[in-house]
Amino acid sequence: MSPRRVLWVSTSTRTRGGVATYVRTMQQTPLWTEWGIRHVTTHRNGSVLTRVTTFLIGAAAFLRELLVRRPAVVHLHTASYGSFVRKSLLAWASRGLRVPVVLHIHGGAFREFYRSVPRLLQRYVRATLQMADAVVALGETWQRVLHEIAPEARIAVVPNAVRPGVPVEQPGQGETVHVLFLGDVHEAKGAFLLLDAWGRLGEEGRRPPADLVLAGSGAVEEARASVTALGLDDEVRVTGWVPPGDVESLLRLSHVLVLPSFLEGQPMALLEAMAHGLCVVASDVGGIPDLIDDECGVLVPARDRDALTAALQTVLVDARLRSRLGGRALVRVRERFDVDVVWREIDALYDEITA
Repeated sequence: MSPRRVLWVSTSTRTRGGVATYVRTMQQTPLWTEWGIRHVTTHRNGSVLTRVTTFLIGAAAFLRELLVRRPAVVHLHTASYGSFVRKSLLAWASRGLRVPVVLHIHGGAFREFYRSVPRLLQRYVRATLQMADAVVALGETWQRVLHEIAPEARIAVVPNAVRPGVPVEQPGQGETVHVLFLGDVHEAKGAFLLLDAWGRLGEEGRRPPADLVLAGSGAVEEARASVTALGLDDEVRVTGWVPPGDVESLLRLSHVLVLPSFLEGQPMALLEAMAHGLCVVASDVGGIPDLIDDECGVLVPARDRDALTAALQTVLVDARLRSRLGGRALVRVRERFDVDVVWREIDALYDEITA
């Protein structure tokens, strides 16, 4: 067994979402070469047939890696529901072959998933977490959640990572503010709540010069219909999915990121916005409070349209506030979420597991 060989298992790096973004980011760090990391894909976007076929092919490749190359560590990136069930099978296979396992929990709905399944499956989830040599939680909030589920699990806090960028220049008083929503255009992400709040901002001319872009896959046509029904076609644009290579440009053209999700793990979109010095308005759910607080962003209660409307009004009219919050968000990224900091934490975890 090689002391410097690790096998990562996750969704395809070409899929949409934060896990793929995270894996692509880590592929560009010394961790990838120093540990000789090989990546196996067990999920990709598409039909049920595509997803099942991808898992079967990926599972075969996974077993081949275990038997032939004998990695020192298997690092499984999982969300909730079906994702966890699939990765748990691979985790127990690794355990059977005495290969150390790291379970990296990304799913923002993990607690809801655990509570929704029968007790027998809850015992299986708990046993899987406690079997792993390490369970990675994205922040202290998720560490507490996972400890409640599996008190005997060894849980390490390693946040998501991003590479700090150049801060955007905030427009002055009276200039147009560009607001961005980046993520799945879905009810649970707060996309339609945001449209409702944006419409309320325009009542009686309360909103200063501003426009809104919703970028992401999902209920795109439904969102466009909602924009038209609210009379917002002149100021709101729903782009649909944006390729990863174009996200950087989209962030550079924006000044405020809004993410009023109902459930979240630790959203990469929010981290990417912070890394560009955008002013962030987000709901206080999941791992979001581990990223921002009142010092570097604006937190609002989930599902609270009035609070979201008020927060938007505040940041749109106050250029100094936007600049201050965005600047502090960038500082926080450099201190805690810089990929050059985070990859070393994973490196140390591997060293400890394989010692």
